[in-house]
Amino acid sequence: MRFRSLGVLCGATAGLLLFAGCGKRESQVAEGDRTQTLLVGNLIEPPDLDPQLVDDDRTQQLIMSIAEGLAQYDVKTCLPVPAVAESWEHNPDCTQWTFRLRPDARWSDGRPLTARDFVYAYRRLLSPGLAAEYAYMLFNLKNGQAFYTGKIRDFGQVGVHASGDQTLVMDLDHPVPYLDKLVCHPAWYPVPQAAIEKFGKIDDRGTRWTRPGNFVGNGPFDLVEWKAHQIIRVVKSPTYWNRDHIRLNEVDFLPIEDNATEEAMFRRGQLHVTATMPQDKIPVYKNDPKLRRYLDQTTMLCTYFYAYNVTKPPLDNPQVRRALSEAIDRKEIVERVALGGQPPAGHLTPPNTAGFTATANIPSDPELARQELAKAGFPGGKGFPRFELLYNTSEGHRQIAEAIQQMWKRELGVEVTLRNVEGKVWSESMREGNFQIARYSWVGDYVDPSTFLDLMLSDDGNNYGHWKNAEYDRLVSAGDREPDQVRRFADYQRAEEILVDQSPLIPIYFYTRNNLRVPELKGWYGNLLDEHAFTDVYLETPAQ
Repeated sequence: MRFRSLGVLCGATAGLLLFAGCGKRESQVAEGDRTQTLLVGNLIEPPDLDPQLVDDDRTQQLIMSIAEGLAQYDVKTCLPVPAVAESWEHNPDCTQWTFRLRPDARWSDGRPLTARDFVYAYRRLLSPGLAAEYAYMLFNLKNGQAFYTGKIRDFGQVGVHASGDQTLVMDLDHPVPYLDKLVCHPAWYPVPQAAIEKFGKIDDRGTRWTRPGNFVGNGPFDLVEWKAHQIIRVVKSPTYWNRDHIRLNEVDFLPIEDNATEEAMFRRGQLHVTATMPQDKIPVYKNDPKLRRYLDQTTMLCTYFYAYNVTKPPLDNPQVRRALSEAIDRKEIVERVALGGQPPAGHLTPPNTAGFTATANIPSDPELARQELAKAGFPGGKGFPRFELLYNTSEGHRQIAEAIQQMWKRELGVEVTLRNVEGKVWSESMREGNFQIARYSWVGDYVDPSTFLDLMLSDDGNNYGHWKNAEYDRLVSAGDREPDQVRRFADYQRAEEILVDQSPLIPIYFYTRNNLRVPELKGWYGNLLDEHAFTDVYLETPAQ
């Protein structure tokens, strides 16, 4: 079920009425307000609910409701605040970090959560057989990469150990002054050894341990229902250490890939908050005084881009890649198609990310693009093979893809076929390299430029296009290890210059999140990562 059949709304102006309803029947939103049941548009059907295999921001937010790490994102600033760890400290050069765990932290089956659960989780994430996309995050640990690549086999040599039940110590390969930001990400969450190994080996993917009735988590909510393409339901956990602070009783995540359907459901009182909205409806809500209060526009730490699979000729040629990128009119895309106030993007890292702004920019210049394509051996597009552009289901993605398709034909004389697939198929296609050019976006995992620049490292699990550049790897790795910000940012500037020159991706725009939210939803703040801790969220009924 994809919520396609929505019936006929009441009244001649029903297209713009919110929560008017037919007769006196209580809407699902009103019922949710009364019962503290939050209805969330989740955009996609999650491929898995394994914290260590999360590969998209919507699934990450869902996992944050049923699992928790050492630290959590602050709901407004996205900076780290205590979670399972009530405190932490590091040595002067930030090569050793010590986290003090809460003695009352529990798994959902009632067992105490200890530092050894984190050690097991990190052993699992670094197990090569798991092939976790975020394994590289733990390469910061001493010998973490060596264990992952098989150079050492004794996990006891990796820089993490439990010093008693409530103390976790990490020894790092190099200074990482922002480690407390990193551990907010689900890759660093603990996982339950007994539950995992009941259904397979430590490095098995996709087993039934993440299904309702089997899943053991440590988050503020417990997983009770998962009906594919319909609903994922979580309820308030009786074992969560801060359960008395939680005001919601239940959260229902609805995977609605079509944003027009999602907006219609919002109008009918079936959702408290949407993941997105139709691009052509943004001006409608923005310009209507009665509708404006439902529109939420938030600057995000996110870049919308197209990824090249550089193993597929002629996309292995940097001149071809630059030509395709330079032929795109980004200003036209954001002003006539995207319509959400997004800034055009000429590089990967969003401006002013923790103080860093790239100076390198790929130009929008059709004449230069034609020259590049001619140098590559395809003057006027002659002889250029027809290729395919992959995107996941979304009206907005389709409109942008069609606009770029027309630009490439008009400016370069090249033909592209568009292929639309649902989110799970898109994710599998990307991971398997089954694409030529694909829609992609990257939401920062934490507020630092390294979360974007690490994406294009040769050994990064999310570098689906398989682009490799030794000098880029050297610069980013040096920047990641450099405690001095001036020298660090200089390395990152040079890395961005290489991305522009080699063009392994096509930056299109920097995100502004446009979605819909009811006024009674409290504790839900727009923030740079679009992450929301359900620990602080509640619904205010009219009586309140």
